[in-house]
Amino acid sequence: MANGRRQKRKKRIGRMSVGDWAFEIVNHTLLILLVIVTLYPMINTLAVSLNDATDSLKGGIYLWPRKFSLENYKFVFQESNIANAALISVLRTVIGTVLTVFCSAMVAYTISRPEYVLRRFVTVIFLLTMYFNGGLIPTYLLMRNLGLIGTFGIYIWPNIIGAFNLIVIRTFIENLPSSLIESAKIDGAGEFRTFVNIVLPLCAPVLATVALFTGVWQWNSWFDVFLYNSSKEHLSTLQYELQKVLAFSNASMQRIDFQAAAAQGASYQKVTPYAIRATMMIVVSVPVIMVYPFLQKYFVKGMLIGGVKE
Repeated sequence: MANGRRQKRKKRIGRMSVGDWAFEIVNHTLLILLVIVTLYPMINTLAVSLNDATDSLKGGIYLWPRKFSLENYKFVFQESNIANAALISVLRTVIGTVLTVFCSAMVAYTISRPEYVLRRFVTVIFLLTMYFNGGLIPTYLLMRNLGLIGTFGIYIWPNIIGAFNLIVIRTFIENLPSSLIESAKIDGAGEFRTFVNIVLPLCAPVLATVALFTGVWQWNSWFDVFLYNSSKEHLSTLQYELQKVLAFSNASMQRIDFQAAAAQGASYQKVTPYAIRATMMIVVSVPVIMVYPFLQKYFVKGMLIGGVKE
């Protein structure tokens, strides 16, 4: 099998013209440049986060730390509430993503059915929310009247159904073979059972895409914590705690001339805002980077909406 593939590849290469060779060279060169441009900022940020803070201010750090140090990470993780905040971030990401995907898919399935007479009206109502909102103060008053302020539910319920996610899933469902749904109903399955047993498995690519979008948003969100739960330490998230760490480092170090300290070789200052920012970026990016490879194949399929037709 392997020898057959090699022979076919050699025959294909042997038949390539000068134009084909030129295209392959240019194509691979551009792809390599794209990979370098994409990876370099992340690698450079990692190098800065692992480098001595005052030494980083001298510049000249590219792909590898010049003076290896873990003081930046020690400074970030020394906060007493950081473990609980990380747990809250994980919980809101997992629970929020699961509920958002399931509820959005359920509503999308409903408005995708031609027999539902209000589907156009409901779709228009959801689309309006993409262009208009009540504003910050009315939204805050609404959350207060609903009793969500100071609770974990403020991270879940206000965004449980998004118009963009709804339209994406609905479009995917409309392109599924209608005969599958009709067959399930002929066999006696109700709407909910048809949705769970037939529609959801077929929608795995688009659901994974929506889950990736929602999970990244939930993981990176911190402004809602600042607005609604800033006084509740037990409901603080990792991103909000890291924002406070950065604000504290800026406030406590703004009068220090780090360039002069680095030039004189001063060692009393172990961290700087520049190094803390790099460390924060690595800390909040690692979970997303770890999850994305498992969803990549579904992400690609989910973006090719309309590829399945009866």
